[in-house]
Amino acid sequence: MPVTLDRCAPGEKLRTSIFCGAVEVPLLIVRGARPGPVLALTAAVHGDEYEGVRAIFEVFEELDAAVLAGVLVAAPVANPPAFWAGTRMSPLDGANLARVFPGRADGTASEALAHGLGEQVIGGADFYLDLHSGGVGWTMPSMAGYDASDERSRAGAFAFGAPVIWGHPSTPPGRTVSFAKSRGIPFLYTEARGGARVHPDDLAMMKRGIRNLLRHIGAMAGELECSPLRAHLIGDGNIDESILAPADGFFTPAVRILDRVRRGDGAGRLLDIRGETIAELAAPRDGIVGLVRDCPMVHAGEPLLLVTSEA
Repeated sequence: MPVTLDRCAPGEKLRTSIFCGAVEVPLLIVRGARPGPVLALTAAVHGDEYEGVRAIFEVFEELDAAVLAGVLVAAPVANPPAFWAGTRMSPLDGANLARVFPGRADGTASEALAHGLGEQVIGGADFYLDLHSGGVGWTMPSMAGYDASDERSRAGAFAFGAPVIWGHPSTPPGRTVSFAKSRGIPFLYTEARGGARVHPDDLAMMKRGIRNLLRHIGAMAGELECSPLRAHLIGDGNIDESILAPADGFFTPAVRILDRVRRGDGAGRLLDIRGETIAELAAPRDGIVGLVRDCPMVHAGEPLLLVTSEA
């Protein structure tokens, strides 16, 4: 494990920090009384996503290190500059941290942050979980996403216990999870409804999922906490390939998350600030709505809607 654990004795917990370039990143470590696998967690890679932060705080408080086999290591606020700014992008360089992995030690602020997180947190894991949500701008299903090409990842998704799981046949470059994949580490990530709030159902899903993963990888005893599966989606899930806003405007969606649509169905309208229609938007394919822009004010090029398939 790349993180120095000497300061955390077996059977103990530790609140500490690491430096990734010039950025100090908080780190929480639960070191089990017995050797075992390492589960690495990150949250707030995008600074306006708060559900995972609280889930990590509460799981850290509740876990009993004496009964754990292995290590849970978590960066609850993986991108402090963006977190304190309340933004998806870093205020230091305007970069999306989830697009610059593996980064560079001598690169920009975000590249150095990505490099440090990769080498000191993610790279030594036996399983990796990145906790995301829709943030301020979007609504997404409460879900766990997995690598459809890796049976370990797929099995982890079913063990996690989210109401929706989403398998991705490919993993675009630059992500935390693409870094994990490059190291042969199975991964999951979450999404949730966002809105700059922590919905109690999403908090419960994430906490349950972390405990389930610890059981799944053999770090903690006990039965999985099961929940009904509402939908199993399949598709790349790359929000950069959503329907994009053709201009600045006010977006009024005509669909909701997990609605089933047919190609050509009306998906929403983009209005100017006099209320006149700039563009009528239509579903680009048959499928299920996996993302909707929630903040009505949009700029040209921002994702508005993503349609994926059902497995």
